[in-house]
Amino acid sequence: MSGGEDTGAQLQCCVTTEHLNASGQATRRQVIRKASVLLGRNEFQELILRIHDGKVPQNYSLKKFRLFTKFARDGKCTVKLLPENIQVLISNCPPDQLSLFLRTLNIKHQVALSGKTLSAREKLKAGLPRSFEAISPLQQKDIQKVNELRSNAVPKELSDRTNRTAGAGQQVKRSRSDCTSSPVKANPSKKPVLSLPTRRLNKGQAAILNAVLTGKNVFFTGSAGTGKSFLLKRILGSLPPKSTFATASTGVAACHIGGTTLHNFAGIGSGSAPLEQCIELAQRPGVRQHWTSCRHLVIDEISMVDAAFFDKLESVARSVRRSTEPFGGIQLIICGDFLQLPPVSKGKEKAKFCFQARCWRKVIQVNLELTEVRRQTDQTFIALLQAVRVGRATEEVTNKLIASVYRQIDRDGIVATRLCTHKDDVELTNDNKLQQLPGSTRVFEALDSDPALVRIIDAHSPVSRLLHLKVGAQVMLTKNLDVTRGLVNGARGVVVAFEPGKHGLPRVRFLCGVTEVLKLERWVFKSGGGAHLSRQQLPLKLAWAISIHKSQGMTLDCVEISLARVFESGQAYVALSRARSLESLRVMDFDPRVVRADPDALVFYKNLRKERLLMQTVMDDYGDRSNKENIW
Repeated sequence: MSGGEDTGAQLQCCVTTEHLNASGQATRRQVIRKASVLLGRNEFQELILRIHDGKVPQNYSLKKFRLFTKFARDGKCTVKLLPENIQVLISNCPPDQLSLFLRTLNIKHQVALSGKTLSAREKLKAGLPRSFEAISPLQQKDIQKVNELRSNAVPKELSDRTNRTAGAGQQVKRSRSDCTSSPVKANPSKKPVLSLPTRRLNKGQAAILNAVLTGKNVFFTGSAGTGKSFLLKRILGSLPPKSTFATASTGVAACHIGGTTLHNFAGIGSGSAPLEQCIELAQRPGVRQHWTSCRHLVIDEISMVDAAFFDKLESVARSVRRSTEPFGGIQLIICGDFLQLPPVSKGKEKAKFCFQARCWRKVIQVNLELTEVRRQTDQTFIALLQAVRVGRATEEVTNKLIASVYRQIDRDGIVATRLCTHKDDVELTNDNKLQQLPGSTRVFEALDSDPALVRIIDAHSPVSRLLHLKVGAQVMLTKNLDVTRGLVNGARGVVVAFEPGKHGLPRVRFLCGVTEVLKLERWVFKSGGGAHLSRQQLPLKLAWAISIHKSQGMTLDCVEISLARVFESGQAYVALSRARSLESLRVMDFDPRVVRADPDALVFYKNLRKERLLMQTVMDDYGDRSNKENIW
């Protein structure tokens, strides 16, 4: 894999081609574990699908075909070629790569349908030599053309031909065994909705993705709001699903990236047992299969993983995989901020950070830091947060936070969410506030994929199994629904009504100005045994109060913070950095003594920046400025 820009016309994946009989049964099958799939055009400018096994390429015409895309998010799809009665099954493809490929195929095919088609006689008369040219990347003119086709009335013959050929715009969702579903009919009069991707990686994020795709063991960090979670999802979308395992130190963080907890993946419980016993636990059939099939291990929120556990994992990996390489040869992609929440200490002895593990320097090849803050735009507030992050409560910082206690941030019936240090305070506050509201309570029960595993699902899910609501309840979104309209994870609102009918779904007015009826959403994650678990529930939680731990990764519209009971380094910073702006923040009983940064973490970051400056100086001396981003 390379870190170059993806054109959307090529895939690296596993391909199975099946020749079907009239009954839909495969009479001949070929499996290519490492195949290149390329979109191109032949000498007549017709769309061609080329499959290459490294020896002899196979070309297939894309005039008439069906797409089955239900499992595209898992890196799988099927292209059924109708005249030839051949289906091409694509699997283990990086999901983002597959998504862009399908989008390119869809748009290029619709553009091709609007052009002139040569008859068989015209092709013979042309006498052109056979050729194949890779298709050009999507351009704005392609988007405009398709939008015009969708918004304007199309000639009847084109509409008939589009429906008859079951083109790429008619993607069919299916189960794995069902390849005979009818295509969804295209709607030529549909309003223009297509556009080129707008949110691109910045230079720092692109450098990190490049380091990952070149196979390096990478640790990347950055202050709150620098786009670590966004980048992590892009990384996961760029790696093959079968050999990539997404994990995090907490269940909720793991759910955000569709993975499991690091402890569940490892299969060694808390890791407190002796190393020999941990190795035995990891040798169990289901767990061992994870360890041996894993080529890329992603770990989010690394600041809460302690050094002893990390060292034990590294030893287990080498033993189970029978490899002397660091971490058994697994590529590590580690993300987190050591100046946020630290590992939980057990007993009187302070837990050590992951970077203090014996194997850290041996395992991690590249350290990178994101510096561009995206969550907040006010430079004064950003500077305040950066000071708090490193444990500096200057007079200016103190005065600004003390003055915020008088700020009126409640509006439109939506009150500020209080961030609390302790979980018990959160539950007590939310329960009491809900009971004080008049009217009857509506209870919404989640639909879990396996009710017997409710405890595991509870640990991973950002929503509870039972959600109690009333009109007037203060709520918070727990999932990105529509970023363009402000319906994002952490968006604040108030329940204004319940819809009539059996389900009585809540109507919520959000601070961003949108009023929306909320429907069930699905969260999917992996259990320790590798099975996919899911929960369907309203994407809401009560929001009079929320714990600082549960707020990690969120951006809150209006937040009130009580820091009187702060007990950990970095906790005050995590709480303050949830706010979108200084104007949306109210701090109660502020005491500058609660602003603390762990001294070991400060030394780590100081050395990290020294190494970075040294590397920049060396590269400047050699005049090789072009490669800086590849290393840092």
